[in-house]
Amino acid sequence: MNQILFAGVIGLFLTLVGTPMLIKLLARKGYGQYIRDDGPREHHAKRGTPTMGGIAFILATLLAYFLSKVITGQPPRFSGMLVLGLMTGMGLVGFLDDYIKIVKRRSLGLRAKAKMAGQLIVGVSFAVLSLQFPDNLNNTPASTKLSFVQDFGWSIGPVLFVVWALFMILAMSNGVNLTDGLDGLATGASVMVFGAYTFIGVWQFQESCANAQTLTNPAACYEVRDPLDLAVVAAALMGACFGFLWWNTSPAKIFMGDTGSLALGGALAGLAICSRTELLVALLGGLFVLITMSVVIQVGSFRLTGKRVFRMAPLQHHFELKGWSEVLVVVRFWIIQGMCVIVGLGLFYAGWAAQK
Repeated sequence: MNQILFAGVIGLFLTLVGTPMLIKLLARKGYGQYIRDDGPREHHAKRGTPTMGGIAFILATLLAYFLSKVITGQPPRFSGMLVLGLMTGMGLVGFLDDYIKIVKRRSLGLRAKAKMAGQLIVGVSFAVLSLQFPDNLNNTPASTKLSFVQDFGWSIGPVLFVVWALFMILAMSNGVNLTDGLDGLATGASVMVFGAYTFIGVWQFQESCANAQTLTNPAACYEVRDPLDLAVVAAALMGACFGFLWWNTSPAKIFMGDTGSLALGGALAGLAICSRTELLVALLGGLFVLITMSVVIQVGSFRLTGKRVFRMAPLQHHFELKGWSEVLVVVRFWIIQGMCVIVGLGLFYAGWAAQK
């Protein structure tokens, strides 16, 4: 359990100290944020704010994870390494996109096909590898069964699993990316979800089928490989994002960019897949789903009827254009995200209690 504490504290410390160094470096090189002209007028003042801040919490998370292992003398586990690899790979795709936007002065960044190809390579690699490396109970990091609070139903097979995993990775990455439109909004929401996954990992470790002989109800155990390691990854991410929020909150000194949003979305999907909570993540990350659906509704309505449902999509900009201040939108959306996490954890516990 000390691994979790060390990972969270180290991640927090590294981003608190390291992010201002990154801000100075990015500002010196002129790597500033591009602001859309059709967005809220108040956002124009943010033009030129350093971006690609995701570099800070990606590196902090990796260092926090491995340092916690060194300090406690515990070896890295396959599940945690796969989630970190997915996070880093998606972050690299986002970095290339940010770099082309800012340095090459191409406003759309990576071309759509190149960006999709990068995400597909990273996602397929994760999905295929997550079905390898069985432990002594024959549990692999991921399962070919669908899951809510645990696996259920029949196996969908490895091919459909890869498709499903790709859908989750792309959906969560785009969800975080769309949410990252106001200072601190996506970062604060991510802290809550990673906090939830820290709890889930600890609970699954305590009720693991590997400890079935000591459990009061072995039938309710979790067939999850390396749940404690997933909790270490989640704690490192929670701490790193919490420290980054100090600099990313309004008025933001730095933005995470696609580097950060794609990495966080990938990490969320990876944690959900490896902890066997694939459908539950849609509730735990409810704010990301809500904001993504606002874009889907806006685009669908305009194409079908020529009319817009919202003044502007994603949803947070609709409320800004209605006169809400940026801070008001962020705090109220954080409250929504907090309620989603509470309900999600409640359902997670209820699923366990129902089997007792």
